[in-house]
Amino acid sequence: MYIYNVTINIDDSIHDDWLEWMKSEHIPAMLDTGKFSKALMTRVKIEEEMGGVTYSVQYRTDSKATLEKYYAEDAEKLRSQSKPFEGRFVAFRTELEIVCEQ
Repeated sequence: MYIYNVTINIDDSIHDDWLEWMKSEHIPAMLDTGKFSKALMTRVKIEEEMGGVTYSVQYRTDSKATLEKYYAEDAEKLRSQSKPFEGRFVAFRTELEIVCEQ
C-alpha cells in the first residue's frame, strides 16, 4: 500500500473558500479517478512563520503502479483546478510506502 501525501499551506484570506472546495470538489474528484481508496485530511498543528493554515491530505492507493497511472492520466488536470487559489498557497507532495499497519 502507498499513501500520496499533499501538504498545503493556505493563506488566511482564502482559507474558508479553499477548505470548502477541497471537501466538496477536489477530494471527491481525486477519489473519482478510481486510483485512491480513501482520503484523510488533517490540520497540521503548528504555527508557520509565514502565516496561513497547513493541512496534510493523504490519499491511499494500492501500489506505486497505480500512483504512476494517476500522475500520467489525472494529475495535471486535477492540479489545474486549483487556479482560483493560485499564488495564495504552497504545496509539496510526498509518497509514503506503508511498512506496517496495526
